[in-house]
Amino acid sequence: MGTSKIAITINSETLTRLDGLVKSSVFPNRSRAIQEAVAEKLERLQRNRLARECEKLDADLENALAEEGMTTEIRSWPEY
Repeated sequence: MGTSKIAITINSETLTRLDGLVKSSVFPNRSRAIQEAVAEKLERLQRNRLARECEKLDADLENALAEEGMTTEIRSWPEY
């Protein structure tokens, strides 16, 4: 995966906190800290989106669909 340089504007308080993390070796540099923060935020947004979509499902309907035809299949499974 390639990388691209970008310019950002960040408030001084956030930058001071970021620099403190770099100084204490939590991150090797500002760029890595920002990369990880953006990646983490994007993952969190994706998980939240998935959770919201799952909330829309009808649990009873999904369960019924999952079990549909199971009684006939179970009878025909071979013995192991």
